Amino acid sequence: MMNFIVLGEEVGKLSDDYKLKNTQINWAKIHGLRNIIAHHNFGINVDLVWQIIQNDLPNFRKQISQLVK
Repeated sequence: MMNFIVLGEEVGKLSDDYKLKNTQINWAKIHGLRNIIAHHNFGINVDLVWQIIQNDLPNFRKQISQLVK
């Protein structure tokens, strides 16, 4: 959970210009997940978080790797 919070914090620091140039990543959703985890400590749907880990993170990793290149 802390990794999602850190990721969301860092996404929040990216410039709007950078995000607009790289729209293949849903930056708002990443930052939104951070807000949910950080502010709803006891209302987090762990099954949904597990689905994100299983289904979304592999593609996100590929997208970020392409940006870094």
